Amino acid sequence: MTKLEVCCYSVECALIAEQAGADRIELCASQAEGGLTPSYGTLSMAKEGVAIPVHPIVRPRGGDFCYNQSEFNVIKNDLACIRDMGFPGVVVGMLDSEGHIDLPRMQQVMALCSGMAVTFHRAFDMCLNPKVALEQLTQLGVARILTSGQQQSAELGLALLRELLNATQGPVIMAGAGVRLTNLRKFVDIGIKELHSSAGHTVPSSMRYRKAGVTMCSDNEFDEFSHYCVDADVVEAMKSALGGSVHLSQSA
Repeated sequence: MTKLEVCCYSVECALIAEQAGADRIELCASQAEGGLTPSYGTLSMAKEGVAIPVHPIVRPRGGDFCYNQSEFNVIKNDLACIRDMGFPGVVVGMLDSEGHIDLPRMQQVMALCSGMAVTFHRAFDMCLNPKVALEQLTQLGVARILTSGQQQSAELGLALLRELLNATQGPVIMAGAGVRLTNLRKFVDIGIKELHSSAGHTVPSSMRYRKAGVTMCSDNEFDEFSHYCVDADVVEAMKSALGGSVHLSQSA
């Protein structure tokens, strides 16, 4: 059975995804930046209220995945906090300045995350050599790799996804980026066993009064009177297409 991981940017969305049948939650903040480390309050409420496995992302900022020492110290502190809170898994990844897996730091990450399922996120899609990266991540013992096949969308990356599936001797290859109801069969057909989707839509703000000419965002075109949220109907439809049903699961 193909598993569906849903990317959620709030506890509310995680609960919606759970009730709609998602198998696992990737918990993030900041959808506009591609997912950043969620706050302690969000982590605490998710741990308390969500029954299916929740894997928080640890990413201190947007942009590239090459971190300075201060940023790496933040990553380690966040990983230790998430571990100590009892989460079953975590999503993390880092590269060096030449586009290779940052092995010395990932070794520290794996030591900190002993007993947790580690997903190496889409930093993989920015690395120089995906075949070498797969070998290194296998040796490190990561549980899965979230990847679009080094393309803008996973559908465009199907060829590399197939190659990675044939080559892997350990990590699960989880397809993500542009995975939706209309194309998920293409991933199943090549043997993908885990899919990652935001399965969402934009929800308008409840604000009736909207101050004109003032914005909190550096992007003046950004719509601050809407937010992204999981669509329960989409999750249910995807699970139905994958042959699943609404359920609660404790497996990671």
